[in-house]
Amino acid sequence: MDSPSQQAIGLDIGGTRMRVARVDRAGTILEKKIIDGCQEPERALAMMIDLIAEFDRPEVTAIGIGIPGRVDARTARVLSGGFLDLSGIDVKSRIEARFSRPVRLENDCSMALIAEARIGAAKGLDNVVMLTIGTGIGGGAMLDGRIVYGRQAAGQLGHIVVNENGPTCVCGQQGCVELYSSGTAFGRLKTAAGFAADLRCEEAITRAAAGDGPCAALLSDWARPLRAALNTLSASFDPDILLLGGGLGDSALKALAYAPDAGRWYRTPVAAAKLGDDAGMIGSALAALEALGEGASAATVRPGQPAKRLILVNGVPASGKSSIARRIAARTGATLMALDTIKNPFLARIDNVDRPFNRTLGKASYQAIFDVIAASAPGTSFVVDAWFGFQPLEDLDRYLAASGVTAIAEIWCSAPPEVIGERYRARLTDRLPGHPGESYVPELIALASRATPTGRAPLFTVDTTVPFDEEAALRFLSEVMG
Repeated sequence: MDSPSQQAIGLDIGGTRMRVARVDRAGTILEKKIIDGCQEPERALAMMIDLIAEFDRPEVTAIGIGIPGRVDARTARVLSGGFLDLSGIDVKSRIEARFSRPVRLENDCSMALIAEARIGAAKGLDNVVMLTIGTGIGGGAMLDGRIVYGRQAAGQLGHIVVNENGPTCVCGQQGCVELYSSGTAFGRLKTAAGFAADLRCEEAITRAAAGDGPCAALLSDWARPLRAALNTLSASFDPDILLLGGGLGDSALKALAYAPDAGRWYRTPVAAAKLGDDAGMIGSALAALEALGEGASAATVRPGQPAKRLILVNGVPASGKSSIARRIAARTGATLMALDTIKNPFLARIDNVDRPFNRTLGKASYQAIFDVIAASAPGTSFVVDAWFGFQPLEDLDRYLAASGVTAIAEIWCSAPPEVIGERYRARLTDRLPGHPGESYVPELIALASRATPTGRAPLFTVDTTVPFDEEAALRFLSEVMG
């Protein structure tokens, strides 16, 4: 399913800057842009949407966003933030609805760590812990090549306690390393030591190397708590490497020379991150592309075993998906499975089917489709015509995991909500009893205005109010499925 021509948009949302890039699967930045950030959440979301729209291309199959603050990556919820707090906004759903692309949301430090582990300073290593040193201290951990999430938002490594009797942190604890070894802490330490306000870390490092004792003492005071935190991380995770990133990561690494490592057990190599300010954008894009691969890897292909392929043709009722599904099946030779094909014989033979029972038949038909796919041999291909939003996506995930499918793509069929309503109304006389009637049209129009793709596979969007570009769809399927 991986294709070098697949691309993703990666956003790194900082407090003072927003960075966006279009990135290929190799991690190469094809174009990027940096703008001033915004503290107001709704305005920040609008700016994000504008940036994505500017960078969107047909080759873009996913969007990744690194968010400052605590993020529950499994549910894609922002739990809290600092300068920019997006916790009151469903960022993932709103961007997916706007662009019909799957969105992966992570803490910004985790995104930077993914980039460093894939193509940066920790390339080829599976167990990596990273601290990002800036105004505060962020962090992230990767074990066996995967980000550690814990219950919700593990990786808040700036809140390792290095002095239990220290000042109270914003997190509620006392003596967090962020209070001692961040950029803010450096500013406080230099003022207390009588240095000029414009003394920068690099200047202090240069002066200390030339024999300036007060600068050496300043760096020691700044770096000793960081050294203690690194030793704790080494003991806790036993990683292959500890990385220092962020705007002051390289300076912090140099400052550690003034806080020698006295430990005997915990001697993990410490290195500077390599990708600088690009790490968040690259990591966000690569994480989004990797999520596509994970969604399609419900089963593993054994050597010599042909792939089992699945094309989801998705859209609300009357979106035009059935005609698209038939054309795709005819051109690819894949077996066409549709909810109505399975359900309608029951509607034709059972009297007085009401809407609840019709829905029950739909659920049973949905399960039957995936039972057939699971029972099929490797090398088979299917086109499934359905509105996949009529059941929880967790059900789809469970069916995919049991199906043996090894390559998957999604075709999203859309039209203006009012058009969809008129289409449904026009075909009421052709529908078997048991299907919702005229009263369903307003509900359908509302549904069409908020419906989104599943986000479980690379996506091709079809506007069914214009002629279907069949060849473009087939090129897409060939690229992502082989």
